[in-house]
Amino acid sequence: MNSKTAIYPGTFDPITFGHIDLIQRALKLFPRVHILVAKNTQKLPLFTVQERMALIRRSLKNEKKIMISSFAGLTVDFAVQQNCSVIIRGLRVISDFEHEFQMALTNRHLNQHIETVFLMPNEKYAYLNSTIVKEIIRVGGKVDSFVPPPVLAALLKKYKKKFRPKVTR
Repeated sequence: MNSKTAIYPGTFDPITFGHIDLIQRALKLFPRVHILVAKNTQKLPLFTVQERMALIRRSLKNEKKIMISSFAGLTVDFAVQQNCSVIIRGLRVISDFEHEFQMALTNRHLNQHIETVFLMPNEKYAYLNSTIVKEIIRVGGKVDSFVPPPVLAALLKKYKKKFRPKVTR
């Protein structure tokens, strides 16, 4: 297997500066990073897979060392198809560790030739996730310091259609 390209899977609904920080960290270790947008049927995403891929592409338009794909199966199967041997996962806070550790061990059981590399984001993004971003903007808060401009525009457009703030007196 080739370790020149690492796979960074996630739902990216939407991509945040925390995700971008991890991608940049991964690119210091690997010459290419393949961003894998999950088609997770357990979650109800705000953006379609195609929208998420387009937002990643627009947010990282100057980054030439990334690829972006979507996949509905197991990440280890995608890694085999792409001839990759490394999966990148982010650890923001200690509560992430148990889930990520279980997933890494499961992936190792499924394919012993694929390693999981854990990266920690810059501490200014340790609390940040897509769910928090969506909740803040849903209630009218500012998220421009959490997401790139293309994502901010898409969120404003999406939430303007989905939610109307309720005013009570």
